[in-house]
Amino acid sequence: MTSTLTAPIDGLLATPTARLPYQANVVVRSFVLAGDGGPTIVYNSPGISEAAHEIRELGTPRRLLVNHAHEGMYGPPNLDVPVWVHERDERETARSLPIAGTFAERSVLGGDLEVIPTPGHTAGTTSYLWDAGIHRFLFTGDFLWIEHGEWKAVVLDPSLRRAYLDSLALVRELDFDVLVPWGVTDDSAPIAVVGPGEARRRIDAIIARVEAGGSR
Repeated sequence: MTSTLTAPIDGLLATPTARLPYQANVVVRSFVLAGDGGPTIVYNSPGISEAAHEIRELGTPRRLLVNHAHEGMYGPPNLDVPVWVHERDERETARSLPIAGTFAERSVLGGDLEVIPTPGHTAGTTSYLWDAGIHRFLFTGDFLWIEHGEWKAVVLDPSLRRAYLDSLALVRELDFDVLVPWGVTDDSAPIAVVGPGEARRRIDAIIARVEAGGSR
């Protein structure tokens, strides 16, 4: 049987991609974090259904962690997994996905996965920082994504611009070495491995653009 899950870097599994219906050159995927208690899935996408058999072989899925409400556009995956989202995005997400639980503030799951609210793209956008030992993965959804190899923001609501800037300032100080967005342009790698200081420089460039009134 051909494997549907791939490993873009040691310790992280990725599902097959799907294209955004409104931006054909952007692909999205979900990521699977294997653990002793069963896998955790980050981001909703059609790739979960495609890889459902392999995910089940890793154990009973513990959670599907949604970054923001727009992931609900693909509907529920063909996999029995409880969906979690920030409470401020719950109402919109629940139109398409059954919600098992919500987050309200920064917290830790299972000792190695930190829930970090990063509002700005939507009011409830939430990032996840996973310490896998060999790497520290930061899952930012569309809050930070990769366009033609460059890190970008996506400011949709001008009323959330201040929140976006505050969230960027928070993320700038986090200790991580792998950025893992939900979507990337199809000419970009699915993740970005960064050395000391590089993440701060890239985020500083985004902050400057957003402070100047840019949306990206």
